[in-house]
Amino acid sequence: MTPSHIKIIQPSVFLRLGRVSNLPTIWSNALAGTMLSGATLNEATANLKLFWVMLALTAFYVAGMYLNDAFDAGFDAKNRIRRPIPSGEISRFYVFTIGYFLLGIGVFLLARYGNTSLVCGVSLAFVIVLYNIWHKGNPASPLLMGVCRMLVYFAAASCANGGQFGLPLLLGAVALFSHIVGLTYAAKQEAHNQLGQLWPLMVLALPVLYYAFTVLSPQNDFAGHNMFIGLGLVAALITSNALALRHLLRPAQLRAVPAAVTQLIATTSILDALAVYSMGASISAILFCLAAYVLTRLLQTVIAGT
Repeated sequence: MTPSHIKIIQPSVFLRLGRVSNLPTIWSNALAGTMLSGATLNEATANLKLFWVMLALTAFYVAGMYLNDAFDAGFDAKNRIRRPIPSGEISRFYVFTIGYFLLGIGVFLLARYGNTSLVCGVSLAFVIVLYNIWHKGNPASPLLMGVCRMLVYFAAASCANGGQFGLPLLLGAVALFSHIVGLTYAAKQEAHNQLGQLWPLMVLALPVLYYAFTVLSPQNDFAGHNMFIGLGLVAALITSNALALRHLLRPAQLRAVPAAVTQLIATTSILDALAVYSMGASISAILFCLAAYVLTRLLQTVIAGT
């Protein structure tokens, strides 16, 4: 029998704290960052390295989500009382401990691949903590979150190619940054379930314009990929963004903002599909990213993504 003074934490609490439904977008980020570095995955050793990178970035993401709840416990006690900490399902100290432990695991796993990877890991850990400490009431917090996801690309690229950051990686990272800034701006309005201003969401158009230009550019042959595949991916990106904006334009709808945010989070994997397409990666790599989008949307129906 379990002593009455020992509190049993349900496994679902850990899943909800980590917003694990969004993890497939991190895995597709890792693949896209690897491809944008110019690396290939034709050897078993390269695939194994990608697995460890995905594991490291998973640790970073879950750590960030745990620390988000730990730092926001006071706010959640007034505005989101069903979150695990204010509802008494788990202690704030325990969540802090797990979050920082996972950050350490992520840095350790990346450090195995050299000094540049170590710097990327430490930088990512720093920005994650900074965001969680300073995002409430900070108008620049969407920029910090955008930097977090950019560093995911850089971390994956540094492990795959020794830290040689070329123009495709930089441009792809800026496209990802723009998308994350837009969705984070929307996410900041979740507590009010309405959007203050629509114009900041124009930043979501930048990745669309960049990849549309990239696909249509006559200088790019994408290693023989059919242009119509690229156009289809651009259309998928536009459609997915439009589905999110549809929620934001209907503020009376229950949980309109969370619905839009989860859609935009999943859309990240479509950006990754375009990134790997632009590098002439295999069809299987493109399908992996699209599968990550579908899996994210399915998991979000079971575990809340926000």
